[in-house]
Amino acid sequence: MSTMTGDIALKICDNRSIRVYLAGPGNQLQADKASGQPVLFSFAYYADYLDKYQQTFPHILIDSGAFSEMNTGVQIDGYKYKDWAERWAGRADAIAGLDDISGDWRRSLRNYKQFGGFPTMHDTDPPELLDDLISIAREQGGGWIGIGLKPPRQGKEQFIQTICDQIPDDLHIHGWALRAYTHINRLDSVDSTNWFREALDIRNNYLCKHLSYAECLEIIVKRYERAGRNIKAIEKKAEPAELSLFDSLQN
Repeated sequence: MSTMTGDIALKICDNRSIRVYLAGPGNQLQADKASGQPVLFSFAYYADYLDKYQQTFPHILIDSGAFSEMNTGVQIDGYKYKDWAERWAGRADAIAGLDDISGDWRRSLRNYKQFGGFPTMHDTDPPELLDDLISIAREQGGGWIGIGLKPPRQGKEQFIQTICDQIPDDLHIHGWALRAYTHINRLDSVDSTNWFREALDIRNNYLCKHLSYAECLEIIVKRYERAGRNIKAIEKKAEPAELSLFDSLQN
């Protein structure tokens, strides 16, 4: 569906819902302000104080910390991750497998087999890998499959759309840090790794300098609460309007 306004066509997504998980939280203040929201817990950053907050989050997604591994070079211990992830069985919406974002897809497959969790298709993986990942998603992933991008993430819509088009409708697709692509209707969930930083951006605005960081976090959380799918603007020349009967008579 699209509507025309001048030379801009707005592509309107349908009402298929999307869930946004707030990654972290990184401290007790953030955990308190994220109460009532879906959150993502990463094995790489999980702190014990979150045990006291986890019941305040209606939805939890468990992540292996693979992105942190890529950034820091510190390898995630798969056995420790598996032990930690198993405590969330029955509580979390889904548990991600320990993937390799840098492009070692063979290591990803070994990890999925050895440590469990749902698989992720990366833009660094060979296209033919997707069929194997779909099978893994059905067998051990709880019907979930991820799509992940090696940064930079900008300008990769074609890859995401192509992968989404090949994944059966009965599988849940999670886009890792793909909030910028929520106009792709097939994505069922995404996560935000920047939500707590966005609160700092608000506070740096001269109109909001009187607000505390806690108040800025509340604003950001409300923004995420009320946000739906993005509406994508597509550059397109307007079609000539059809003449009405009255117009034709005038001419």
